[in-house]
Amino acid sequence: MATTRTITGVELPAAGVWTVDPSHAEVGFVGRHFGLTKVRGRFTGVEGTVTIADDPAESSIDVTIDMATVSSGDDARDDHLRSADFFDVAHHPTATFRSSGLGLGVDGTTASLTGQLTIKNVTRPVTLDVDYLGQATDPWGNERSVFSATGRINREDWGLTWNMVLDSGGLIVSKEIALEIEVELIRQVA
Repeated sequence: MATTRTITGVELPAAGVWTVDPSHAEVGFVGRHFGLTKVRGRFTGVEGTVTIADDPAESSIDVTIDMATVSSGDDARDDHLRSADFFDVAHHPTATFRSSGLGLGVDGTTASLTGQLTIKNVTRPVTLDVDYLGQATDPWGNERSVFSATGRINREDWGLTWNMVLDSGGLIVSKEIALEIEVELIRQVA
């Protein structure tokens, strides 16, 4: 079976079911501290399925994120992120993303992905800019496709409203969060 196929002159992943490789997947986020410093974090517990359709625009994505796997490089901040002030992992251990539409870019290797992101039982629409980076066959014969995605959200839309007002009038934690996603998919062979 071919790992890729050519559609209108562009090499794309073959149709079929692909699963997220958890050891090569990261959902990252970037916020601002004091409105100035970038603070980066990531979730390493990511799993899911991508069904690539014969018509790539009809493909679908279903991903689950283990919220307890948040890591920002500071244990105290990570504990605060897991608390009821933010993700409340004791009551909401996972977040999910389910696609609802895919608009392919002109070159065929980029797309605008829309879907529903659920955090703390709050579901809101999200749009991600997706890049297909290519494919490879690993040393064990697994066919892999690699994607990168970015987007921006207002964390308060999901009830993540904890903050502190600074003397200067600004906020200690930015409302706007940049999303940075890197993922390798492994093709499932029937």
